[in-house]
Amino acid sequence: MPQTDSQPLAGQTVLITGGARRLGAAMAQALHAVGANVVIHHLTSTQDAAALVGALNARRQSSALALQADLLDTARLPQLVDAAIGHFGRLDILINNASTFYATPVGEINAAQFEDLIGTNFRAPLFLAQAAAAELRLRRGLILNMVDIHGMKPLKRYPTYSAAKAALIMLTRSLARELAPEVRVNGIAPGPVMVPADIDAALEAEIIGKTLLQRAGEPQDIGKAALYFATLAPYVTGQILAVDGGRSQGS
Repeated sequence: MPQTDSQPLAGQTVLITGGARRLGAAMAQALHAVGANVVIHHLTSTQDAAALVGALNARRQSSALALQADLLDTARLPQLVDAAIGHFGRLDILINNASTFYATPVGEINAAQFEDLIGTNFRAPLFLAQAAAAELRLRRGLILNMVDIHGMKPLKRYPTYSAAKAALIMLTRSLARELAPEVRVNGIAPGPVMVPADIDAALEAEIIGKTLLQRAGEPQDIGKAALYFATLAPYVTGQILAVDGGRSQGS
């Protein structure tokens, strides 16, 4: 399918980690709608991944694929990239979206929590980017890292998570230098968009109350940000876009 104004990503392939649910699914739907083939990575969300792939393939035949992988198994991450390329013949965009998020108050942090939070939020994006670098250079592609405003403004009781996202922000800027000029590398920093169900209600209200817009965001807001970087920002790299209703500008 040739690229057109309405299908600017036609013929391109996007790999989205944690793409079966929530913000990952929103980005998959947004990029698929403008022509991209999408590879939906998941770990345990098998049914959600199958349902999303089925819906996308119903809209455009053979345009979506689900792949299961444990992102903490660093040695096998190149296989995930190779499987995406092997199926669609190319890889143009890598979106490091998968994340774990939970409180680790000081005094209660253990090694397993540290490995999990650092592994999913920093180590996996680094090694996936490394595995995909040669192909992305060939395609003059894009890496999008889903960071967090709390990588810039830490969240109390979440020091490990906040530090992991801060590392991902620096990785984004570092990779922009390392992979230039062929590959653009940017980050999206959501604020209160699809807040996890298990977060304390009082904390959620406090976070939303500190946004300048005084409301939570929608998944489509993140999908539109991904579309911007993928289709409208050929001269933008090394940047972090906060999609947070002004939360990062508040107190």
